[in-house]
Amino acid sequence: MNKKLGRLLWPGLWAYFAVMVAFVAAAVATGNYLLALAEGALTALTGVYYVVCRVNRRREIQQYVKTAFNAAGVPGGAEVPLAMVLIRLGDGSVLWTNDSFDTITGYQDKYLHQRLETVLPGLALNWLTSGKTEYPYDMTIGSRRYRVYGTVLRGDDPDATAMAMLYLSDMTEMYLVRDEYIRSRPVVSVILVDNYEELTKNMTESGISSLNARINEVITQWAEEYHGLLRRLERNRFLLVMEKHDLDRAVDGKFPVLEEIHQVENPTGLQTSISIGIGVDGESFEESYDFAALALEMSLSRGGDQAVIKNRFDFTFIGGRNKESDHRNKVRSRVTANSLMELIGQSERVFVMGHKNADLDSVGAAMGIACMCRKKGKQVNIVLDLEHNVAEKLVEEIRAVPEYKDIFISGQEALYHSNMHSVLVVVDTNHPGQVESQALLESITKVCVVDHHRRAAAYINPVVVNLHEPYASSASELVTELLQYAVERADVLPIEAKSLMAGIFLDTKSFNVRTGERTFEAAAVLRQWGADTVEVKKLLQNDFQDTMSKYQIIKSARLYRQEIAIAALTTTTSRALAAQSADELLNISGITTSFVLYPDGDQVMVSARSIGDANVQVILEPLGGGGNTATAGAQLKDCTVKEALDRLVASIDKFYEE
Repeated sequence: MNKKLGRLLWPGLWAYFAVMVAFVAAAVATGNYLLALAEGALTALTGVYYVVCRVNRRREIQQYVKTAFNAAGVPGGAEVPLAMVLIRLGDGSVLWTNDSFDTITGYQDKYLHQRLETVLPGLALNWLTSGKTEYPYDMTIGSRRYRVYGTVLRGDDPDATAMAMLYLSDMTEMYLVRDEYIRSRPVVSVILVDNYEELTKNMTESGISSLNARINEVITQWAEEYHGLLRRLERNRFLLVMEKHDLDRAVDGKFPVLEEIHQVENPTGLQTSISIGIGVDGESFEESYDFAALALEMSLSRGGDQAVIKNRFDFTFIGGRNKESDHRNKVRSRVTANSLMELIGQSERVFVMGHKNADLDSVGAAMGIACMCRKKGKQVNIVLDLEHNVAEKLVEEIRAVPEYKDIFISGQEALYHSNMHSVLVVVDTNHPGQVESQALLESITKVCVVDHHRRAAAYINPVVVNLHEPYASSASELVTELLQYAVERADVLPIEAKSLMAGIFLDTKSFNVRTGERTFEAAAVLRQWGADTVEVKKLLQNDFQDTMSKYQIIKSARLYRQEIAIAALTTTTSRALAAQSADELLNISGITTSFVLYPDGDQVMVSARSIGDANVQVILEPLGGGGNTATAGAQLKDCTVKEALDRLVASIDKFYEE
C-alpha cells in the first residue's frame, strides 16, 4: 500500500506508547508502585481507545471510498455493474470491496484483514505480477461463471507496496451458449468395411445381399444410439453425421461396433472388420469430410479394424488391438512398380534411405531399390551410417561387389550431391523423425515411401509414390514384389537377392512370425534369383561373446502378468542383441510377449516382441515408439531405465484394462 495512505489509515502512535511504558518502568525502578500502577492503567486505557479509533477511522475511509470512488469518472454513489475488489499484492489482503462483490462472494468486513484466497479459493495472482490483465481461467462462484480482469495500481513512490483492482464479469449465459455451440458442432464420419472383397469372394448374389443386410443392421443399430444421420454411400462404405457430444459418448464407450461387427461372418468363417474415419473441428462440412478421409486412410495404413479421429492438429486412435489380416492385392504392387520405375527414369540421381541404426531389412529393401535404379541406368546411393548399424556383415559383402563398391554414403554427402532433380526413396520406416538423415528428407521434393510398419500420427508427407502395407512381413517382401514387375530375372545380382532374403529372414524370425502366402511367394522368387538360405543364416549368427551376453540378458528377465517377460538392463548393449534377446524370450513356454530395455547415452531403448494377443505397437505408441503388432521399438529420451520401466508397465496395464 502507498505509504501516505498507510499513515492516513494507521497513524503511527506506537512511539508515544513506548514512552509511556518507559515511565511505568521508571516508576517501578524507583519504588513508586502506586504511581506505576496508575500509569500502567492509563497506558492500557489509552491503547484500547487507540485501537477503537483506528478501526473506526479505517471504516470511515472505506465507506468514503465506496461512496466517492471515481476511478473511471463515475459520479460518487453511482451503482457499478461489475463486482470489484481492491487488494494489496504483497500479501493478497482485501482492502476494499463494492456491494456487488459482497453479494456475489458473501464477503463481510471484519476487524482483521481477510486474504483474497479465503474469499475466492483457487484464484492465483501470478498473472497480475507477470503483466497480464485477464485471468487465464474461468472462475466459478456458486452456480455462476465469471471472467476475472485486473489492473495494478502503483503510486509515485517506487518503494510503495503495489495494489491491484480486480473486476468480476458474469459470463454465465455466454458460456452456456458457447458450450452448447461446441457440443453441437457437426462431426463427419466415414465407415468402411475393410475386407469386403474377401468376404464376398465366391459368394452368390443372394448370399452377398444377406451379408450386406447383416452388416447394415449392426452399423445402423450402433448409429441410432447417437441420433445421427447414416447413409450408405457404396456397398462397403457408409457416411455418418452426428454432433460432437455424441462423439464424446462414442469415444467413452470405445466404439463397441468395432467388436460387434466381428459377429458377422461369411460362409467360410471370415469375420467382418470395419475402419472408421472421423473428422472434427472443420470450418465447414467439406473440411470435416476431408479430415474424415485422412483419418480413414490412417486407419487403413495401420491395419484397419479401428476408429481414428482427426482434428485440426492431431490424430486419436481407438481400437486396432487385434492382429492384422492380409487384405493386399498384387494390382497395387504392379501399379507402384510402374510408377516408381517411371520416376526413377526421370531423375538424375536416386538416394535410398532407411531408418537409423539400419538392420538387415532396411539394407535389403534398399538393395532392391538399387537394383531397379541399376536397371534404369541411374546413379544410386544408399544413405547409411557405416559406424552405427546392425547389418555390418551384409554391408561388407555388398561393398565387396564391384557394382556396389561406392554405394554407401553418409547423409551429409547425400545432401551435398542432391539437387532439384534427385529422387529419395525411404524404406522400412514412415516416420520422419526415424530416417537416417532428416535434413536430406527435408531437402528433396520427390520422396517415395515403401514400408510395412503401422503408420504413426507423424508420417512422411507429402510423397510422390507410397507403398505402405502394414500386412506385409517386411519391407524386403514389398520390394521383392515390386522387382517382379520392374526387372527380369537376369537383371538381379545374387547379392541383391541375398540382401532381400536376409531382410525377410530377420523380420519373420526365420519364417516363424508374421508370414503369409505372399511372404513365401517372395522367398521362392528370391531363391530362384540366387539367394542361398544357408548363407543368409550365417548373416544372423553371433560370436561366442555376443551369445553369452544374450543369455545374460535373458537371465535378467522377470515375469509380469504371467505371460510377459521384461528385461531391464542397467548397462548398455547393442540393438541387435536386445532384439535377439526379445526374440529368444518368446521361445520360453508360457511367454507370449517380451520387452528388453537398455540405456544408450541419454536415452533408453526398448525392443518388443509378441506372439500372443498383446499388440506391442499399441503398447509402445504412447511412449513415442512404433512398429507393428508383433515387432516394435521405442526410444525414451532424457529418462533412466527405472523411469522407462515404470512408463512401460503403466502402458501395459492401460492396454489390458481397456
